[in-house]
Amino acid sequence: MVHKHIADSDYLTPAYAGRLGLSQMPKHRLPDNASDAQSIYRHIHDQLMLDGSSRLNLATFVTTWMEPEAEKLMAETFDKNMIDKDEYPQTAEIERRCVNIVADLFHAPGDGDAVGVSTIGSSEAVMLGGLAMKWRWRAMREAAGKPTDKPNMVMGSNVQVVWEKFCRYWDVEARYVPITEDRYVVDPDDVMARVDENTIGVIPILGTTYTGEFEPIKDIHDKVVEYNAKHGLDIPIHVDAASGGFVAPFIHPELEWDFLLPQVKSINVSGHKYGLTYPGIGFVVWRSAADLPEDLVFHVNYLGGDMPTFTLNFSRPGNQIIGQYYNFLRLGRAGYTLIMETLRNVALYLSSEIRDMGPFEILSDGSAIPVLAFKLKDSSKYTVFHVSEKLRQEGWQVPAYTLPDNATDTAILRVVVREGLDRDLADSLIESIKAACAHLDEFPPSHEAKASAFAH
Repeated sequence: MVHKHIADSDYLTPAYAGRLGLSQMPKHRLPDNASDAQSIYRHIHDQLMLDGSSRLNLATFVTTWMEPEAEKLMAETFDKNMIDKDEYPQTAEIERRCVNIVADLFHAPGDGDAVGVSTIGSSEAVMLGGLAMKWRWRAMREAAGKPTDKPNMVMGSNVQVVWEKFCRYWDVEARYVPITEDRYVVDPDDVMARVDENTIGVIPILGTTYTGEFEPIKDIHDKVVEYNAKHGLDIPIHVDAASGGFVAPFIHPELEWDFLLPQVKSINVSGHKYGLTYPGIGFVVWRSAADLPEDLVFHVNYLGGDMPTFTLNFSRPGNQIIGQYYNFLRLGRAGYTLIMETLRNVALYLSSEIRDMGPFEILSDGSAIPVLAFKLKDSSKYTVFHVSEKLRQEGWQVPAYTLPDNATDTAILRVVVREGLDRDLADSLIESIKAACAHLDEFPPSHEAKASAFAH
């Protein structure tokens, strides 16, 4: 029997004894030569092992698990450019369906003709919503013969940083409503104290980033309506529902926050948060076409057809919108309700167990959206930053941070309960927190280290 001699070094060299195992790959310039696919795969795969586990990252709101069928569909549509609507008309149609589903979920007027767009996430959606408010305000001021040089926006100091970016990038004065050490959402009267004729919009939050709480949107709305009637204005409300927009309709259906309130003119939401889709996908929807100035919509002759667009991004893959559409069809209202109820129950279980440990005080228990926030009692020998560091040693990523202005002396831990954090993993987290506290009780940090950790 004759054995064929194989000269190819790929067959003879062990996986980690080849060129990449013996010499360093350049990091800041192109390598001189090409390499085989398997070696490069191993090289990059092994580097990514240094990242933390996304499933144990309780800091992020972003989805870290989807069903295999969704992943398959998304892999099949990586190569489709969302902006090429003439080339990929069915993807464009699916995007239109998703926008209408979101608008219907938020009780927008109309049937099948929603005004809105999909975005790369809520950051882009916020920018688009803010631009619509500014353009609309400016047009009304110009029509009344009034100056347009001093627009302002009223929002809590607890807003996500993208609102600060919007105001800075688009020359809008940000008027921040402070929170306090015993109230972590805005007070409606404090909101109205900052509103005037130059206010382009008021921005309440459905699920704050810091604690997950709902702001009193209905109360703010009613006060804005009263103010508008008294002063002959039409100040709109934009609801930042990035975190809560795919939660409240399913487990808080009685809550008044969306287009059922007539002065709510636009809403943004993140599909890659509790929409349960991998990043990045978001939506912004408007009450009507009158709330989206036509001047902001571009009509582009692209690849043979008229393409109206209102986006900051241009080319982006179509797979995220396909993943979102899969979830909408796969889960339906009943499926989303079941998942959100389950996540809320896990969050309530966690907050109850953490409260019973002794060292912690619960600030939000996860009953609004599945997010809990808690702090150490004043008598503690250590800080939340020490607890966070100990948990990281166990693989858990639980963020510790101070609250915004007027409450910066309060430092908290926050846990975002996402799909994939089941009761067993919750029990493991509880045991890790108990172990971290026991270790810090036995070996408390020095006074200097405690002060340094808090300042950091």
